Amino acid sequence: MIGSMSTWKTVTASEVKPGDRVRRGEMELLVSRIEPSFMQMPGMIAFIEDTPTRWMKLPTPANAEIEVLAEG
Repeated sequence: MIGSMSTWKTVTASEVKPGDRVRRGEMELLVSRIEPSFMQMPGMIAFIEDTPTRWMKLPTPANAEIEVLAEG
């Protein structure tokens, strides 16, 4: 679409779903899957990027604020 813009919006980490692009601080990743109860801690989740170019895991509290890229 011509003139479309993407913006970052703040959501609770528990609202993120696979396929979302998220960032926290300087770290940005494309969520391939979400690991619930990270390290067997019910209040923690981990976002995992698993792509041909990179594997990354971002643990975060489920109730933390995180930025999600919203297509405009």
